[in-house]
Amino acid sequence: MKTTKKIIPLFLFLGLILAACGSDDTEEIGGAENDGTLTVYVGLEEEHAIASINQFTEDTGIDVDMVRMSTGEILAKIRSEQQNPQADIWYGGPADTFVAAKEEDLLQPYQSPEAEAIPEEYRDEEGYWTGIYLGLIGFATSQDFLDENNLEAPASWDDLLDPAYKDMVVVAHPGSSGTAYTALYSILRAKGSDDAGFDYLKDLDNQVQQYTTSGSAPGRMVGMNEVGAGILFSHNIIKFQKEGFDNIVLSFPEEGTGYEVGGVGIINGTPNEELAQEFIDWAVSANAQEVGQEANAFNNLTHPDAVEPEEAADLEEIELIDSDPIEAGERRQEILDRWEDEVNN
Repeated sequence: MKTTKKIIPLFLFLGLILAACGSDDTEEIGGAENDGTLTVYVGLEEEHAIASINQFTEDTGIDVDMVRMSTGEILAKIRSEQQNPQADIWYGGPADTFVAAKEEDLLQPYQSPEAEAIPEEYRDEEGYWTGIYLGLIGFATSQDFLDENNLEAPASWDDLLDPAYKDMVVVAHPGSSGTAYTALYSILRAKGSDDAGFDYLKDLDNQVQQYTTSGSAPGRMVGMNEVGAGILFSHNIIKFQKEGFDNIVLSFPEEGTGYEVGGVGIINGTPNEELAQEFIDWAVSANAQEVGQEANAFNNLTHPDAVEPEEAADLEEIELIDSDPIEAGERRQEILDRWEDEVNN
């Protein structure tokens, strides 16, 4: 997990000094004093995040303090700061976590005119979050491992229960990783019920070597032949392949895989409301969604005018489960609690 500086208290302190000195550099936005700098908690992969934030500043002239964390960490941090918000924007991560944040009054709505082009199934009807990309859960397997065990790449969730995968599967912890929670919820849906899904998860736990903090870490571990298989988003698997891990094989479960709708939203109590709204307008646009391609991000995109990466998953060739980010978000804590009690015990 990347360690980041706690920069906001210093920022607020400097803001108070400027205000006391009667500086003309500060302005009133949303009822709170600020210096025109946005603080953004980012759930995108770091390379993608840096490219996007740099492009936003270039396009708008607005400075940004970026803090990169996993999605679960962002949700926990916003919760802990609810009485004294330290950031303005939550950028990237599965929509189910945004739904959970909305339920806890951690986000505030904004109906961006730019979001009207986004299909309704990819955005909150009240404007609490808007989907900016899609990410499909896939399997990353090592070709070396497959050859050694005379196996084909897994084409079913049940293939990971083969004895050859004992202690050779890695997935992130669903409490800290939005990727892993998307996979967990996908399994429940693919298996047809919670009970059947948790029976499978108990069996899968016997195959798991470790639960990582980072959702993408399993892909690198497969690429380095530390494990045989990882469960993560397919766009991250493609990224590792492009980085030179040509031993990684990408496959999808034929009975159906789940997907995330990656979101962006305004944190409730932002002191920079107008600037935050400008960020949302920018982030949901086709041009902003296309920035990821410059940073080896191979997501499918939600804006109908955005040109997707050539390497992005072909949605017409992959069986998708009937995923419901609203239900996934509303039931998130319940499902995580059951996973802790029955699987990770």
